[in-house]
Amino acid sequence: MSNPAQHDQVTFRSGGADAAGGADCDAWHVRGVGDALATVAGRPCVVMAHGLAGTKDSGLAPFADALAAAGLDVLAFDYRGFGASGGLPRQTVSMTGQLEDYRAALAAAAALPGVDPQRLVLWGVSLAGGHVLAAAAGRDDVAAVVALTPLVDGLAAGRHALAHHTKRQMLRSTAAGVRGRVAQLRGRPDVMMPVVGHPGDTAALTLDGCYEAYHAIAGPTWQNEVSATVGLELGNHRPGRQAAGIRCPLLVQIADFDRSAPPYAAAKAAVKGRAEVRHYPCDHFDVYAGARWHDAVVAHQVRFLTRHLAPAPAGLPA
Repeated sequence: MSNPAQHDQVTFRSGGADAAGGADCDAWHVRGVGDALATVAGRPCVVMAHGLAGTKDSGLAPFADALAAAGLDVLAFDYRGFGASGGLPRQTVSMTGQLEDYRAALAAAAALPGVDPQRLVLWGVSLAGGHVLAAAAGRDDVAAVVALTPLVDGLAAGRHALAHHTKRQMLRSTAAGVRGRVAQLRGRPDVMMPVVGHPGDTAALTLDGCYEAYHAIAGPTWQNEVSATVGLELGNHRPGRQAAGIRCPLLVQIADFDRSAPPYAAAKAAVKGRAEVRHYPCDHFDVYAGARWHDAVVAHQVRFLTRHLAPAPAGLPA
């Protein structure tokens, strides 16, 4: 798929200045259209990343373009080790590392020309929908948060998966993850698996229809490969607990028939975060461009963000 129109390539450092402890993350800066949301300090900026093993060229452009058309700048980035970003090891999901990348992206967005550093927005889908809850907690420079079909509780996701997978399938994935962790500790090549496969395959996502849905949005930098340790990472991933620490408006968009990210866990986190909640009668991938519910999802995001980020009328306090 093509890159979004009127964008600039940006690189920012995440994880430290030294070569061993950090990486250069690749990003698009999509400039907002018009000045409807601008103040003398600049326009608000949405910081955006993908979900499990996703890359910015895999379905994020339509969201970024729609938000830019509404007057918001957007910084869409790839995590270290994925897509166009640098960093080793490749194709390995680290919850700690990806959260660190989000925080580095916030700092990069604040320094962009024309951006108001006090009106930053965190936007995440799927796995990133949980990251943005953790990244926003306790911060005063985040003006709003959008969590789309968020995965907020790894244990709940594991229980949810049992409803759609056999115990044998779950055990195969767990065993691969353990082998991968041992290989990492011993300095050996990692154990890899496909990000998405067909039912019965050993892959991170194997539900019926997921293979076709993910490939429908896949961009040129996306690879159908991820470290098998991803399941072990998910087991300790519970960012929904931090939703209570969010001090700004929060929009949580839930797919009611989501087979990948448990909707009841997302609803629980939304309550903790005092969120505005939108429900859609669809599955996990039905929110992307070309699917039935994409337009509604985007319209609700634009409405939410313009309502909360519009400058105060002249003569009234901000």
